Amino acid sequence: MKTMTKERPPSVERLLALAATDARFAGHGTASVTDALRVELSRIRDVWRETGERPDNTTILGNAAELCRARTRPSLSSVINATGVILHTGLGRAVLCDSALRQIRETATGHSNLEIDLDNGERGSRCDHVESRLCDLTGAEAALVVNNDAGAVLLALAATATNREVIVSRGELVEIGGGFRIPEVMAQSGARLVEVGTTNKTRLSDYERAIGPNTAALLTVHPSNFRVVGFTESTELADIVAIAHKHALPVLDDLGSGALVSLQNTAIADEPTVYDRLSAGVDAVMFSGDKLLGGPQAGILIGSKAIIDPMRCHPLARALRCDKLALAALEATLIVYQRGAAWDELPVLRALCRPEQELLASAEGLAEMIGRGGIAAEVRKTEARIGAGSAPGRVLPSFAVAVAHECLGPNEAANLLRHAAPPVIARVEDDKLILDVRTLLPGETERVAGIVLEAFIPAKMTRRTRN
Repeated sequence: MKTMTKERPPSVERLLALAATDARFAGHGTASVTDALRVELSRIRDVWRETGERPDNTTILGNAAELCRARTRPSLSSVINATGVILHTGLGRAVLCDSALRQIRETATGHSNLEIDLDNGERGSRCDHVESRLCDLTGAEAALVVNNDAGAVLLALAATATNREVIVSRGELVEIGGGFRIPEVMAQSGARLVEVGTTNKTRLSDYERAIGPNTAALLTVHPSNFRVVGFTESTELADIVAIAHKHALPVLDDLGSGALVSLQNTAIADEPTVYDRLSAGVDAVMFSGDKLLGGPQAGILIGSKAIIDPMRCHPLARALRCDKLALAALEATLIVYQRGAAWDELPVLRALCRPEQELLASAEGLAEMIGRGGIAAEVRKTEARIGAGSAPGRVLPSFAVAVAHECLGPNEAANLLRHAAPPVIARVEDDKLILDVRTLLPGETERVAGIVLEAFIPAKMTRRTRN
């Protein structure tokens, strides 16, 4: 209980002397404790001037100690995804598989052979750890990894087309996450953009007319984060490749999502794989590691040696390179594919193909557990999404629990769950709080039920008491 006093607020020096023997400040440096005490003193002095009262010293010290703890508490933390968006960019996109987590820990807790060739003891390349695996899985001649897909596009264009022209369909000049736009990324590479066609129609003849003596490459951008429907026409990738190769020009393909396995048994059956793009004859494919591949954030470039090798030597390759932890996670993820275990072990692929009956059972169990605590919860059929700009407009059938709190509105309830430990991220729909079970990981159903009850029952009792 807070004890108030009419005494004048103490000095910082007096509180510092008390804090020196207070276990609540253990592990916090003098500078940090001093600053926290000054912040708290400033606050209570204002109150004391207005009311003539202030908290006692024990309370002041407790508030300052909590401020010290809050300042040193990581802001980046794990959350539970109950949004129904599998690759939620705000929530970190792909969840890593167990073997990737083990490999990260092993690599991070000691030294590693990141750039040492153990066979001869000489300097090696950090991409050696993943290049052969990428080539094995895709049939490519060469591969390179940078920090993300936008970086991969930037490097590919800089190494291939600086001060020269790159032809791209006007209908593919998209905006990607965070407000960044493909034309702007291209401009940073030093390549000059040549737009062909219109927003809704680009024909093969548009590409051919644009090819000139200063053309360096043709760029195609897979519509992974948008759809143009209605009165439309596009050119087949194989035809673009044919016209480019007729003029001895390479085709660079920004695939974006980067699926390594066929998704024909999912709701996005027509999503092309990396192998499909190479089979169509493109010279280099760029894609993300943390989308449909199911690995860490990375930008992956694969293709012919003639195209990929110059990228290795470009100065941007150094600026955009991956760190050892991303490479460790990527290699472990690729090994899962090589073992043929991707559908069983990668959380992204598991979420894509979860049977409806399993989802229904999970939702019913969650609703029952929440209902036993006196909170209204009902199962409803809903639609989940891929997310992260993958398969726009496509939805996955799912089941969710709609929670109605008698004292809280849905936005208040969602806010309460965001401040739980761990936070649960839900969505608000039809004036109800929605907990979509498709994106819950194994073991999280019971945790979510407990968190909901722990957060909502006190709020319910508090409102009743006030009334």
